[in-house]
Amino acid sequence: SSSSSSSSSSSSSGVQKSVRYVYHQNSINRRRQNATRKMIVGRAASSSATMQKNPDGFEQIDLFSPSKINLFLRIVRRREDGYHDLASLFHVIDLGDEMSFAKSSSETKDTLVCEDTSIPLDDSNLVIKALNLFRQKTGIKQYFWVELKKTVPSGAGLGGGSGNAATALYAANKLCGDVATEEELLEWSGDIGSDISVFFSTGAAYCTGRGEIVEDVEPPLPLTTKMCLVKPSIGLSTPTIFKALDLNKRSTADPLDLLKSLNTDGCTYDNAINDLERPAFSKLPELGELKDKLIDATKDEGAIVFMSGSGSTIVLLGTDTVPKFAMDDEDLFKSKARLISRKKGEWFVPSKV
Repeated sequence: SSSSSSSSSSSSSGVQKSVRYVYHQNSINRRRQNATRKMIVGRAASSSATMQKNPDGFEQIDLFSPSKINLFLRIVRRREDGYHDLASLFHVIDLGDEMSFAKSSSETKDTLVCEDTSIPLDDSNLVIKALNLFRQKTGIKQYFWVELKKTVPSGAGLGGGSGNAATALYAANKLCGDVATEEELLEWSGDIGSDISVFFSTGAAYCTGRGEIVEDVEPPLPLTTKMCLVKPSIGLSTPTIFKALDLNKRSTADPLDLLKSLNTDGCTYDNAINDLERPAFSKLPELGELKDKLIDATKDEGAIVFMSGSGSTIVLLGTDTVPKFAMDDEDLFKSKARLISRKKGEWFVPSKV
């Protein structure tokens, strides 16, 4: 039940909104590999991407790279291959990174530039894995230059790295002339990660399997819903949390009932269920304490407080006012956020809130 469709706007406005991509065979000057070079980066408010000349005179595409939250997350079973089948309502949000892409003159490797020294720049980064995957699936030998400006914290349960990988697949495809469909990009992305596929939805997705089986659904909540995110400085490793999961202590709620409840009742404590909270709090008791403090501090505002993914981000849905105790704690990451969606053929842009 796809919520996406072709735009019903007039052809003239469609032309205004469309992004015209002009491709040149010029090679990228090797000076681009200097990590300190400053880019001129811009993004049109009405468009999901801009194609422009960078200071070196070559074509560059600039994209917003979003993250996600899980409005509910049920672990269905442990599979024979050691992975877990899940059923979850993923929603893309506008906390994100900035990414710039261009074709590279190198015939042997991609170049990833990031000022955040904690980010690996080699083949262990999902961005490079995504570009390797694109070449493998399309047979195109093109390598790329990528600049990544990080905002989304890692180990947060927000899928920031997965969003980077999806954005890289989308950008590589655009730079090479839309050689693959979005459906193909979605299908391929499951080869390198479970959460990447959700970013090829239109924003709200009911995901099953390892998370790579994606069904577009209508956003169950208004995109104007207030939200803020709070994360301690310590992150959580997804494999560690799954290893600590006691299958006998999971929720027994039917995921489809949770989805129905979200649509009819909005977000409530009855449907904002995350089976990974218990193992996460067992590994990081202070995270459970943080959740309790956030619940207590926002109860007058009617906020629903829950953990996203495998943690360690706590979502406050229904308020974008960060409680004073959290604002005063410099060790906590804090951010307002909004749910976002997109039209097929376009990419995500931040909300205007």
